[in-house]
Amino acid sequence: MNNQQGSSGYLKFIAENPHLLAFGFALTFASSLGQTFFIGSFGPSILKEFELSHTAWGSIYMTGTIMSALCLPFTGQLIDRFPLKIYTIIVVSGLCISGLFISFNSSFWLLIPIIFCLRHTGQGLTSHVAITTMARHFSKGRGKAVALASLGYAFGESFLPLIVVIAIGVFGWRTTYGITSILLGIGIIPLILWLLRKSLLGPQGNTNNNNVIEKISISTTKSWTRREMLSDWRFYLVLPAVVAPSFIGTALFFHHLTLAEAKNWSAVWFTGSYWIYAVGSMTASLTFGPVIDRMTAIKSVPFFLMPKICALIIIWAFNDPIWAWPYLLLLGLNVGMTYTGLTALWAELYGPKHLGAIRSLIVAITVLASALGPPVMGFMIDTDISMGNICIIFAIYCVIATIFIFVGLRSTETSVKRHLGS
Repeated sequence: MNNQQGSSGYLKFIAENPHLLAFGFALTFASSLGQTFFIGSFGPSILKEFELSHTAWGSIYMTGTIMSALCLPFTGQLIDRFPLKIYTIIVVSGLCISGLFISFNSSFWLLIPIIFCLRHTGQGLTSHVAITTMARHFSKGRGKAVALASLGYAFGESFLPLIVVIAIGVFGWRTTYGITSILLGIGIIPLILWLLRKSLLGPQGNTNNNNVIEKISISTTKSWTRREMLSDWRFYLVLPAVVAPSFIGTALFFHHLTLAEAKNWSAVWFTGSYWIYAVGSMTASLTFGPVIDRMTAIKSVPFFLMPKICALIIIWAFNDPIWAWPYLLLLGLNVGMTYTGLTALWAELYGPKHLGAIRSLIVAITVLASALGPPVMGFMIDTDISMGNICIIFAIYCVIATIFIFVGLRSTETSVKRHLGS
């Protein structure tokens, strides 16, 4: 597929389904309020305000994130039981209220439950609603739908940290978090209600005509329950690759300044190059979506760790600061492929009917991995393992995980064709 065909395909797809796609984009962007890159921008101010050490703040963050992971299998499956509109309002309202709480909080002891709420409603449930909705309601263009919705992540990552840092300098961290939460509430909630009404809840069931109606998708596709998925041997071969982006990616970003110091890279140069990461993420999402729609996720997803392996090898092999750019670009490519590919994979393997319950468990596992990554890498650093050797260890893990996912998915092509009704 050449660039012109890809662009026209996306433009036609957006023109046919503008409201539902905008709903997914709006939610992934809104999830920024509870994402690591956003909360981390307030880290120095919170450390100073509550007189915390880096270890204490990291422990609080890890505890809240683990609590979120433990709750996600229960709260995430409720999307299968409640009307989408009601569930979305509750989740986004909870995210906004959590942001207000941290802006008013003056107690050290309340930081853990507040971080839990921010992580659970933001990184966890708001993202869960967006991506699950795309995967469930689109069958023919599932890859493109997830890719377009996932652009909200990159959009937030590319400019919100800079705005937050400037706003903190002008207004202070509490006012910045509070105003952001209020703006999110009064802006996003009415918008998503309008988008849902136009896309799913319009008169005469006027959703759209691109094979996206949930009832049609569910009635023509064999769906597995979460319990059935857990008895499927393929799941356990795929899982090591699934957790790699969360575990390794979060660990790397948490310790990026340590990495920069070890490489004698300027911290300003390194963090100022994060836009390269966002470009990689957006490029991969938009490119990988049509690939999935043409080849199926089962055929294309096994390759998704290749960019991360190359990025890790770069850190092991090179020290010149210019290598920060290809490193960040490759990390972004992996994240974009992850966003787009994995949700489509679960829908192809296990069907859309119980996707909320299935994906909530997957998200819980990846959130848990993201909580464990930073302390594990920190322990390796403290035991005097060099950054290069840490990265080559991570690369070897990714190679092994890639072999497992190839083995796990190689015999499923016939099953996918049956599931998709082709």
